[in-house]
Amino acid sequence: MTAAPKPVDRVYLRHSTDKQTDARQRHALRPLLAAGAPVYEDPATSSRILSVNREGFKELLADAGVGDTIRIADAARLFRSVADVLALRPVLAKRGLHLRVESGLLSGIDLAATDSGTTMVVNVLASVLQFQRELIAENTVEGVAAAKASGKTLGRPSALDEDQAADVVQAYREGAAVKALAREYRTSAKTIRRVLDDAGAREVPDDLSELLDDAAPGEDADGDQVLVVPDPVVMLDVPGLLAEHLRTAAPDTAVHDALAAGRTIRRGQGYSVRVTAALSVHQAALDLCRELGAEGASPAGRKAYRVYADRLATTSTTA
Repeated sequence: MTAAPKPVDRVYLRHSTDKQTDARQRHALRPLLAAGAPVYEDPATSSRILSVNREGFKELLADAGVGDTIRIADAARLFRSVADVLALRPVLAKRGLHLRVESGLLSGIDLAATDSGTTMVVNVLASVLQFQRELIAENTVEGVAAAKASGKTLGRPSALDEDQAADVVQAYREGAAVKALAREYRTSAKTIRRVLDDAGAREVPDDLSELLDDAAPGEDADGDQVLVVPDPVVMLDVPGLLAEHLRTAAPDTAVHDALAAGRTIRRGQGYSVRVTAALSVHQAALDLCRELGAEGASPAGRKAYRVYADRLATTSTTA
């Protein structure tokens, strides 16, 4: 009787532009690469292209067998939208494949699992990534426009022209490191930082892997100064009054999805919604309830806002 094939670990790499590299991904996946795991790549491929439509990932699916595991450095390499997750997970489940992130808080989860808990976590994660991608795109356009309107020149004219400066901003937003961009454009890191600061590009973290990794606050793995904020998934009780406000007033899809997946907890005559979501989603929810905690709002609203704010503050200091 022939023995069943041994499950195989398959490494997937992707970066968004031809000005980026997969060095950080390869560093996170180095034990697998050293062990000879097969590698599938989608270089210079936008996250807007669904994973199931990318050439490298389609090749991986064609080679993979039941029980194989897809290994990625961070979730944003494979998906950055709810639509992508909805298209991807049924494909993986049908083929009996597993999906694991090699670093950060998600490293212990099989993202292809179909249980309700994993489904909720993955959908919240995808919502945060999608919101972040849209915010990055908006800030890039607005930052460059604002710089032009104020008469600023993006970068030193002798080093970078306007098109190159715009490319630098976009590449940084997609994850390129300052030092790597300086090498690419044969200029100084100081010049690259000036271009990014003129466009307001360094005010927003550039991908979820930086939000979840263990790099020290204030710098990335290459030592470049960036905003890096831990963003663990936490469980907090949202007071019912705030939950009702968010359901009708919140434009944030990630907040809506997190509330919809929450569990109602009755407390005497009142209630709260137990929500498991990224810390940033809880912060977004609190910000959307700010008017309820403002001076002049109802006492019940101010109390509910203060309770949720205290819970969030306590979690933020211990996460």
